[in-house]
Amino acid sequence: MKVFNLSCEHDHRFEGWFGSAQAFDEQRERGLVECPVCASKSVRKMPSAPRLNLSSGHEPAPEAGQSGRGQLAAAMPTPQQLQALWMKMARHLAEHTEDVGERFAEEARRIHYNEAPERGIRGVATPEQRAELEDEGIEVLSFPLPAAAKEPLQ
Repeated sequence: MKVFNLSCEHDHRFEGWFGSAQAFDEQRERGLVECPVCASKSVRKMPSAPRLNLSSGHEPAPEAGQSGRGQLAAAMPTPQQLQALWMKMARHLAEHTEDVGERFAEEARRIHYNEAPERGIRGVATPEQRAELEDEGIEVLSFPLPAAAKEPLQ
């Protein structure tokens, strides 16, 4: 099993496990490899070094005190942590909203004007439809949901 560090065109980084480098190339060419964050199929292998577990027989020297800037950097989430949080939020939205698809603008109006029960919905709207909804006082949030957020974890 080969583990590759992968990245999409939007610089989302993730891991992929494949039987071989050839298996990765074949699956990518067939459109089977996609970013778990944005569903982009433009995925590439990132450079990675093999990990060597060599025992040196001594503990690493402790680092000198961190500066204020170093402490701030240590407190900031890594890009991988941010992606994981974003994916968690996307899954939550997918699980707790109703997908109304192309009827989004129509259904948002029905809810706003009390013609349908109030509930969380998601779907597809053109930029013009979103502008019309906002003109009517209907708040709309654009949030792209990757296909992976709509599917159960394996």
